[in-house]
Amino acid sequence: MTIDEDTSAWLGCPTPLEMYKHQCALLEDELTTTQQLLSKARANIAGLVQMNDLLATGKASAEDALREALERISAEHSNVSFRPIDLVTGQRDHLFRENQRLLIELTALKEPSA
Repeated sequence: MTIDEDTSAWLGCPTPLEMYKHQCALLEDELTTTQQLLSKARANIAGLVQMNDLLATGKASAEDALREALERISAEHSNVSFRPIDLVTGQRDHLFRENQRLLIELTALKEPSA
């Protein structure tokens, strides 16, 4: 007994055309998803580029302000004839001498007159 009938339709198997259509639908969905992800990535990249520009501008302005401050400090330092440490040292020496003078006066007052 030979059967010449196509039995593939009996079992619910898709035809080659139906398989191609299904594969095309899957590819279209995948391409749509990929396009959406690509759009999100482009938006993220644009935001990062904008943030980088703002940071670079802020960095440049901070560097300029630092440079100006260093120049002002240098100019002030060159205008000053003494250093702050010299001022403090002078005050320390003056207070030491005053302390010694007062100590001598106190010692003289405490000693009984002989």
